[in-house]
Amino acid sequence: MSAFGRIDILVNNAGVTRFADIMDLTVEDWDRIHRVNARGVFFCLQRVAREMIDSGDGGRIINIASIAGKGYSGTSNAAYAASKGAVISMTHIAAHQLGGYDINVNAICPGVTRTDMSQSSIIQRSQELGIPQEELEARRSATIPIGRANEPEDIADMAAFLAGHGSRNITGQEFNLDGGLVMH
Repeated sequence: MSAFGRIDILVNNAGVTRFADIMDLTVEDWDRIHRVNARGVFFCLQRVAREMIDSGDGGRIINIASIAGKGYSGTSNAAYAASKGAVISMTHIAAHQLGGYDINVNAICPGVTRTDMSQSSIIQRSQELGIPQEELEARRSATIPIGRANEPEDIADMAAFLAGHGSRNITGQEFNLDGGLVMH
């Protein structure tokens, strides 16, 4: 605000996780994951929406969720899935409540994406299973109908579209970027 005097676009991207079976998740895991992935996203959205409302110029809020929030069984853990489901739900409600201020709110739901976080999960999982990382990555890619994981640029391209004029009548939607892992 101090640099530009207004906020037009928020790409609300937060995420932490760890690979864990449902019976191995702790209260600390749940709280840490939800503090960042759900609570952090909500309060950032709320703060930016206040600025957008005050400016009277509308804006675009793009939340980064995950196909895990839609029930993708290959997720890292249930707490992560629940937190990203919360992001999807808050996207719908925010779109409804902020639409009157000309604020579009949408979510991007990436599937497998080559990031530092996913690389950490691969390393942890390969050590637990005693399988080379390359083999685990090949197995993961083989489950994707299109045959490849996302690159961060794939997510950025969708965010750029949702931030642009071509999406001016799109709000309250969640878009899967997953190579066909979740087809709905």
